[in-house]
Amino acid sequence: MNATPRLLPALLAAACLIGPAVAPAQIIDSEDGAVAGIPVNYTEAKTGAYTLPDPLTLSDGQPVRDARTWWERRRPEILRLLEDQQFGRVPGRPPGLRFEVTDPGTPAFDGKAVRRQVTIHFSEEHFVDLLIYLPAAATRPVPVLLQLGWVPNNLSVDDPGVKVGRRWDRDQARRVPAAPDPARQGPPRSLTVLPLVERGYATAVFNYTDVEPDAPGAIAQGIRGTTLAPGETTLAPDAWGAIAAWTWGISRVIDYLETDVGIDARRIAVTGASRLGKTVLWAGAREPRIACVIASISGEGGAALSRRNYGETVAHLVAPTRYPYQFAANYQAWAGHADEAPFDAHLLLALIAPRPLLLQTGSTDKWSDPYGEFLAAKAATPVYTLLGQTGIDQYSQPAPGKPILNTLGYVMHEGGHSVLPEDWSVFLEFLAKHLPPQT
Repeated sequence: MNATPRLLPALLAAACLIGPAVAPAQIIDSEDGAVAGIPVNYTEAKTGAYTLPDPLTLSDGQPVRDARTWWERRRPEILRLLEDQQFGRVPGRPPGLRFEVTDPGTPAFDGKAVRRQVTIHFSEEHFVDLLIYLPAAATRPVPVLLQLGWVPNNLSVDDPGVKVGRRWDRDQARRVPAAPDPARQGPPRSLTVLPLVERGYATAVFNYTDVEPDAPGAIAQGIRGTTLAPGETTLAPDAWGAIAAWTWGISRVIDYLETDVGIDARRIAVTGASRLGKTVLWAGAREPRIACVIASISGEGGAALSRRNYGETVAHLVAPTRYPYQFAANYQAWAGHADEAPFDAHLLLALIAPRPLLLQTGSTDKWSDPYGEFLAAKAATPVYTLLGQTGIDQYSQPAPGKPILNTLGYVMHEGGHSVLPEDWSVFLEFLAKHLPPQT
């Protein structure tokens, strides 16, 4: 078969539409298990054959041959599908949104950065605290990497000037002030600051549970509760889950960043890991103001193909004892039936095209199916190609530590479900290549 170089990535990606693998994976088989009483497969040969929905075929069967058809017809189809069936629909900007700048600019990190703190009020009861560090040497607006934080801001960074935030207390089912002892709150000081500001980037962070608690039965305490009618305790089947609520929070942060004179609002990148990796993928899909996405270990419900019976599955995600609240209620219908769904992870990735997207995984993170993420990226590559960008242009999954840094990129470290220091080196290289500061 003859093919032009421009068509080759699309043809290679199409190969993964007819089976579980396009080339031997780097992941070694291991013993199967069970989670929430549901079997877990860790054997590549048992992933099963599958056919993926074609990202470049309209719902009426007509092919997508040009960018205009993608933007005007196919992309809206996919976005509506994922809204309705996986993540849920969200409201727009609230009429009472306001920004309270509590720290307009304080030197930090030995004068290398300028700290800014803002409280973003969604309503009288709901708000998030946003922490920003700008490069002190900047003479013009700079790009920003928004990092989704697992803990309150004061526990994410070694800076005594950061406002004490709130954490969600599951036992009390409410938010409480963050304890000053970080040992009580999980991994502290996780915010990456100096490597970014020294390269001309701002960085920002907010605690995702300020928007919506990451817990079952807590809808009334989160932003989703504001859309419940009096007496209601559940939302419509296609209404927003917690992940969509967290992406809504990202949009409200961007509303503020557009007003900050130190930020180049055309160059906003977002990053998050695990469930927050899923969150930044969906944020990138539905929020056009995001210029770049770095999604770490997002796995099932994120970048990993659901049709592959490997590691976590839709059934595991929506099991009653696990995370059904993170998704639209409609998503539960696809538990055990992912092969029948009109969507899969590659369509989520395709919605981010042609913007830069980097997927980061771990070689021993089998629960998140790193090979399934690679295959999803290959299957999304035809859309990047159609829009004039380069996706996954190699046939087999790269070895650990061998990143693909095209506009649609992929990197796998040697290790498990984590973001390692060597991953940050790759993130910085990816940003420098695709979202460099203006000189």
